[in-house]
Amino acid sequence: MQILRLNKAGQPIDWLSWQEAVCLYSRDLVIWSLGEVIFRVHGGWNRFSGQRTVLELPSIVACGGDQLARPRSKPPLTNRALFERDNYQCLYCGHFFGYAELTRDHIVPRSRGGSDSWENVVAACRRCNQHKGHRRLEEANLELLALPYRPNPAEYLALVNSRRILPDQADFLSRQFSANCRWQMRSGRFYA
Repeated sequence: MQILRLNKAGQPIDWLSWQEAVCLYSRDLVIWSLGEVIFRVHGGWNRFSGQRTVLELPSIVACGGDQLARPRSKPPLTNRALFERDNYQCLYCGHFFGYAELTRDHIVPRSRGGSDSWENVVAACRRCNQHKGHRRLEEANLELLALPYRPNPAEYLALVNSRRILPDQADFLSRQFSANCRWQMRSGRFYA
């Protein structure tokens, strides 16, 4: 489980390990928090009071600092995040596949000036990708089942941690999803 880090304005920034969260608390950089306690870290014993130090870490923390940390405006394009965005579905034939059976297909092929960007790539099974080859959609007689889009910072953080996201984190992030997003939250989990 990871902790969702926000800036002081409540914008999602990244995922933290419990160790990184402890460092932020020890440096007094956490200014507010949300969600349930997901880790309890036990420290040393106070020799005067006999009390043991316990730090409770919630699932969401907002951090301050000298500057307002900005969310990534251009989230990195990885196959795992792309396949999550497209729900492990080939956007040509509509069948669902495992990670190893999918490929990244460029709608406008790179050999024809297409970019390697969120807006120009989709998940495709090997068969459909080979059929399309270096042709454009109309030349290969193919249609897209959904339009590609670049995820916003909240969507991207949900994509890269979708298998381990907690319900309160999912709820917080989903309120910031764009109209383009095909994901919906049901029972604290995301579904396309």
